[in-house]
Amino acid sequence: MSNNTTLKKISQILDISISTVSRALKDHPDISAKTKQKVTELANALEYEPNAYAINLRTNNSKIFGLIVPDISYYFYNTFISSVEEECRKNNYSLLILQSGDNPETESANIKLCRQNRVSGVFACITSSTANIEAFYKLKEADIPLIFFDKVPADNSFSKVCIADTEAARLAAEFIVQKQKKNVLGLFGNTSLSITQKRLSSFKEVFAENAAINLVIAHAISFDDAYEKCLACLNTHIPDTIFCMSDEILIGAMRAVQEKRLHIPKDVSVIALSNGFMPLLYVPQITYVETSGYQLGKLAFKNMMDSVVGNTVESEVFVPCRLVEGASF
Repeated sequence: MSNNTTLKKISQILDISISTVSRALKDHPDISAKTKQKVTELANALEYEPNAYAINLRTNNSKIFGLIVPDISYYFYNTFISSVEEECRKNNYSLLILQSGDNPETESANIKLCRQNRVSGVFACITSSTANIEAFYKLKEADIPLIFFDKVPADNSFSKVCIADTEAARLAAEFIVQKQKKNVLGLFGNTSLSITQKRLSSFKEVFAENAAINLVIAHAISFDDAYEKCLACLNTHIPDTIFCMSDEILIGAMRAVQEKRLHIPKDVSVIALSNGFMPLLYVPQITYVETSGYQLGKLAFKNMMDSVVGNTVESEVFVPCRLVEGASF
């Protein structure tokens, strides 16, 4: 029934104008309480629903945010989405969630879909292969607010919310030094991503001041790749510590450690930058520096709402991190 119920039908039944029905449903002060009650009761009885598409065209505000992410199966992105969705619900927005599959072409198609649906804003985490961000500039040209998160482009003309990558890597490296480790395997992500570059630079900077530590660096683009890179290193020599730049890399590294039947922390220590869930799945619990997707989502939404109402948004803001000591040292 709701699909056939319109303001016109309600006005005909009550023998009042369409504009009166509309204003009554909006609780306009010019409409009497008695009329508002009659209109509201009939609208509820007929299961009247406003035409969202028509409202979007009239107000140029769809009340929908687009969110583009490489893969929602990763716990970090899952918690980020959950956080943003919570805030959307509180503020009467809906969320259109799109996966790029870590494919730049799919990412561009998702951006186009957001434009076509007149979304009120877009949250975007770029793929590991995104080199051309022209498609994102089209959002800017269409006056659609855009907030990059986690994996972000180097272009400083966009708003970005990130984990404090430099601080997170520094905390992990300083903890390794504090524990007097001497042979460290550092597993990092895709070298083309700014998130990898920042974490690697900060990590190496700490060890540059400690020449007695032997540091081996390897890069991986997936947990399978991390497994293979870690296993290759373990087949050559066993480090006393393995550092994992992300949860994805931690999964691959732990698979290699378990395959080699190494005991933690007796044979090797492990530390990671993590959202906080994966380290709890292992025995003993892995020491990690928390990089919270949930808190990142809260910060991203705040910046988005500031952009929507026209407030100035800082070009790049960070979520702080903290060391959580487990039993892997």
